[in-house]
Amino acid sequence: MHVYETKHAVAHSADEMFALVARVEDYPKFLPLCEALKVKHREQRNGKEVLIATMTVGYGMIHESFTTGVHLDRAARTILVEYLDGPFTFLENRWQFRPTGEGTCDIDFYIAYAFRSRLFERLVGGLFAKAVEKYTGAFESRADAVYGPKVISLASQQ
Repeated sequence: MHVYETKHAVAHSADEMFALVARVEDYPKFLPLCEALKVKHREQRNGKEVLIATMTVGYGMIHESFTTGVHLDRAARTILVEYLDGPFTFLENRWQFRPTGEGTCDIDFYIAYAFRSRLFERLVGGLFAKAVEKYTGAFESRADAVYGPKVISLASQQ
């Protein structure tokens, strides 16, 4: 199993970053390897929005789709992604957005995954791992494009 986690300070508010990550339909515009994303179902459940979404990832001649359940908890500023179907035996992704000052936050990002096929692992495993490591940066760049670039001042972090 592959696990990647990071904590990353950004110059955007926790609410802005939550909203940006929650807009899964926009992922093909900026997320590495993401070619398409379709929300199949959306509902409110226990005060949270729950989406069923299928993402298609690809590189060159290789294209693969997988379906996840996405649990958006706006009040707690958390997003949990659970695996439903596709080329993995396991996939879990968690986001937490913590306010750190006026207009700034820390993003806690965690993903764990294992591919079903050893052949698929050999073909795209390294590429997928590199893409995952670029995710928080891709979201921060997207936030700069959507909300405008900002700079974290040391005064706002204290």
